[in-house]
Amino acid sequence: MERSFEDLVEEAASVSVEGWDFSWLDGRATEQRPSWGYQRVMAEHLAGAKAALDIQTGGGEVLAGAPVLPPTAVATESWPPNVAKATALLHPRGVVVVADADEPPLPFADAAFDLVTSRHPVTVWWDEIARVLAPGGRYVSQQVGPASVFELVEYFRGPQPEEVRRSRHPDDAVAGAEAAGLEVVDLRSERLRTEFFDIGAVVYFLRKVIWMVPGFTVDGYLDRLRDLDERIRAEGPFVAHTTRFLIHARKAA
Repeated sequence: MERSFEDLVEEAASVSVEGWDFSWLDGRATEQRPSWGYQRVMAEHLAGAKAALDIQTGGGEVLAGAPVLPPTAVATESWPPNVAKATALLHPRGVVVVADADEPPLPFADAAFDLVTSRHPVTVWWDEIARVLAPGGRYVSQQVGPASVFELVEYFRGPQPEEVRRSRHPDDAVAGAEAAGLEVVDLRSERLRTEFFDIGAVVYFLRKVIWMVPGFTVDGYLDRLRDLDERIRAEGPFVAHTTRFLIHARKAA
């Protein structure tokens, strides 16, 4: 039997959203992946590194997927539940997990790493990345681009001003990297299809990706959730589009 709105929402509102594992959404939402395959790109760079730092590692799931890690491997994370999860996942691989507030300065010496990575950082502190990179070191990151999943954002928040829609633009990342003295050697960007098959998937996603609809609660958006539930049942999956870009920058030798 088709599950009720109340049942779907109650389940999605109570499940844990710790870490950066989206497997709970299997069969309930789909997200097209960028063609470059960030984990593969990251793993290739890690295999050739001597000392690496993964910034804002989340629950450590992406870093843990690398087959080979360098002799010195460190990860930072700010959210306490994720710090605990990343520690449990990464310590057996020899990775030191450091609780960090995600604000300058990074708690490391100058030129400490020949590789810095980050998947979907909330904020990029370019000067700090340049500082902790050794001469010839590299920064490799997949980031969320402008107006990502804004079909969903604007469904709940209404039309957003152009400066908000344009934020996280790849051109701004290039400018930030160059201003910090780094050379951008690769930049790729893609717009990708995302589908939500039931209202529970929407609730879970907004609870997990908290910056999409800041302050989101089921009670606060109950009417909009009911309307969206009816729309999905009548018309099929809610379709949105993510934007992603890959940036690879190098510090002069």
